[in-house]
Amino acid sequence: MSYFSVLGLQKEPFSTSPDPEFFYHSSSHNTALKRLEIAIRQRRGLCLAFGDVGTGKTTLSRALLQNFKEDNNFIFHMILDPSYKSEFQFLLALVKMFNIVPDFKSTLDFKEALQKYLFQKGVEENKTIVLLIDEAQKITLENLEVLRTLLNYETNEYKLLQLVIVAQAELLSRIKRIRNFSDRIALKYTLNPFDENETKEMIEFRLQRASYVNSKPLFSAEAVKLIYQHTQGYPRQIAMLCHDALEAIVMKEKEVADQEVINELIAHREDYER
Repeated sequence: MSYFSVLGLQKEPFSTSPDPEFFYHSSSHNTALKRLEIAIRQRRGLCLAFGDVGTGKTTLSRALLQNFKEDNNFIFHMILDPSYKSEFQFLLALVKMFNIVPDFKSTLDFKEALQKYLFQKGVEENKTIVLLIDEAQKITLENLEVLRTLLNYETNEYKLLQLVIVAQAELLSRIKRIRNFSDRIALKYTLNPFDENETKEMIEFRLQRASYVNSKPLFSAEAVKLIYQHTQGYPRQIAMLCHDALEAIVMKEKEVADQEVINELIAHREDYER
């Protein structure tokens, strides 16, 4: 039996998988989500979302996809790992992703086919094509240049490709090195970690999503304060520590993750990291 069912939960509340159902709308994350959606609907072109490791960038991207799930006027494509070694490999991946059947083998042919596809979908069929690239700090300068070229495809009113780049901040310095790329940025937003109150709300929100209905809290106020102090409000770290805490209280047959439980887990982590 899983630990969460022992506690009366129907799901794992603190998984680190990017499930949009468990996406907590902090002030920073909610602002990012709304601004990205608006920019896409207005066909603004290039949007950048930055954040440190563990700030919830991938979950944000899944929540963004979820917001367009029922809208057939939008066609989303996602690249989870853009570490293609050459321009040819990157363009080949794009034409396959867009379901273009190539009978050609040059990068110029690929670019022409992509331009034709974007014009057909964006103008003739009035669809909005969105390419979302996660972990974009892995992309090469050469392939950033490919993206710059794709952003050149436009009508008098809007860009034919909506490009959402989700990355660690280190990517920005590379983008600035490419001429005529930075000035195409329609939206740039940096995700911040949670504050202490948002950490508390995130824990409560995830427990509710996992169907916790007992009026007695699973985490004491002192425990939540310790969780925030140790994680500094980084969502992934919060989820991992809370997961360990719930496992611990099941093993110890306790009803609440209190200060003692969290202190023991933190001490164990620190010993492991030495």
